[in-house]
Amino acid sequence: MAEKPEARVNDRIRAREVLLVGADGEKLGVRPTPEALRLAQDEGLDLVEVASKANPPVCRIMDYGKWKYEQSQRDKESRKKSTNVTVKEMKYRPKIGQGDFDTKTRKVEKFLGEGSKVKVTIMFRGREMQHPELGRRILDNVADTVDHLANVEFGPNLEGRNMVMVLGPDKKKLAAVKKAEEEAAAAEAAELEAQSHEEELHEEESVSTPAASNEEE
Repeated sequence: MAEKPEARVNDRIRAREVLLVGADGEKLGVRPTPEALRLAQDEGLDLVEVASKANPPVCRIMDYGKWKYEQSQRDKESRKKSTNVTVKEMKYRPKIGQGDFDTKTRKVEKFLGEGSKVKVTIMFRGREMQHPELGRRILDNVADTVDHLANVEFGPNLEGRNMVMVLGPDKKKLAAVKKAEEEAAAAEAAELEAQSHEEELHEEESVSTPAASNEEE
């Protein structure tokens, strides 16, 4: 397994300015990198680039050594969980409505996102067994819907009066989804901060304009 790239810290941060988050989580706005670094040093802490893809990059004031240790502990815990994969089950009926299908499939996505395998079961009753293609169509739709998270590991196969498929989470796909979500969140935070900064400038201009006109009179 490839190791995660090291986060840029302190003087290794190359951006000219960053969206700064304080040690307590407070958003401190867009700051020149030297100023952000000085603020971190004043607190005896480090400046760590936590979202390099955002524009500007998001940096947080923190104890880098402590953060790295806690991250390694989380990774260890995650590896422990990955060796003990649970299997969830979601049951569908051949004539399920679209609303119920969407609700159940969202739960399948949730299970996969948590690292669990999912056994998807179509339950046939009576004469429904004469139309296995209905069950196959539902399983294909489920597989297509969660394709960004998982792969089909088994099936679809008929087992008695049920049709079964097993989905397994794909680590690369999950990592890509998580990375995209983090970058989107960082970009949204940067955009909100920029909008807030622009609104503050407009407010300052609206306050200063009347004063300037009074001086002219």
